[in-house]
Amino acid sequence: MNLTKLLATAAVALGLATTAMAQDKTKVGFIYVGPIGDGGWTYEHNKGRLAVEAHFGDKVETVYQESVPEGADAERAITQMALQGADLIFTTSFGYMEPTLAVAGKFPNVKFEHATGFKTAPNLATYSARFYEGRAVQGHIAGKMTKSNIVGYIASFPIPEVIRGINSAYIHAKKVNPDVEFKIIWAYTWFDPAKEADAATALIEQGADVILQHTDSTAPQAAAEKADNVITFGQASDMGEYAPMPRVSSIIDNWAPYYIARTQAVMDDTWESVQTWDGIGAGMVGIGEISSAVPEAIKAEALALKAALADGSDHPFTGPLKKQDGSDWLGDGETADDGTLLGMNFYVEGITGDIPN
Repeated sequence: MNLTKLLATAAVALGLATTAMAQDKTKVGFIYVGPIGDGGWTYEHNKGRLAVEAHFGDKVETVYQESVPEGADAERAITQMALQGADLIFTTSFGYMEPTLAVAGKFPNVKFEHATGFKTAPNLATYSARFYEGRAVQGHIAGKMTKSNIVGYIASFPIPEVIRGINSAYIHAKKVNPDVEFKIIWAYTWFDPAKEADAATALIEQGADVILQHTDSTAPQAAAEKADNVITFGQASDMGEYAPMPRVSSIIDNWAPYYIARTQAVMDDTWESVQTWDGIGAGMVGIGEISSAVPEAIKAEALALKAALADGSDHPFTGPLKKQDGSDWLGDGETADDGTLLGMNFYVEGITGDIPN
């Protein structure tokens, strides 16, 4: 064989080897509702993506698209990612549920995972965290620390996940402060710093000296810092740059272990469509460091509650509890079942105002 043929044969072999190596990589995609620098929800999901890269190295390729609106835009983005060869796609917002289900039906060989939703398919799993456990800890601290007895709550959308959080925080604030009142503003956004700041400011003007949020930016933290003597809690991420005041603690979403495990399952061909809903005990929900602005006695109580939630000896929704309309819900010592929590569409007794349609 002459030199030219040898070189040609080597080139072909190298090309085939390179192609094989590329094909051996598992391609994992992420669709984000906000920017990766939001400091909250999307920031933590992207940390999970980076953890996948760090864990698997050159065995994986990750891709992502940020700030994808819920609805038709999401379906186009998910479809494009599937067409580009993704083996596994995580869609990370509740409003991606129908688009993800639709695309999963068109790409049966691609695995899909939808965060915070409830619809599944043979190639579509769901996952979420029991954020309401973290809200219980926040509610305890809020009820103990408010001086005005008014706690402001910036809610995103009237879906069960958000309603659960409001109820959990209120129940635990009320346990330690019978005079506490919640004022709720619905922002109708996951991430809009201007709207979030306006909501925080409006709540502070209504007398709230504690602000909780179920939105993704740090704008409420900044608004509280400007107001002075108002405390806040980080949402989805630590938001520790605002500690020790106004941010006195946080709920931290820890997605990395889940993303690594599910990627490994695709690699091992053991992936199954399952519904995962984990909390503090499993490490999917973290409680950020309680700052020095919180008295030691209150801190100790909050940490004891966290430990009880982690080991299952306490449940945020334990009776006796009534619904907002005064009807009985849970008897003494009875705990809410997951089905009711997943479909929660009511306030508990004591919360004023209506849930928007």
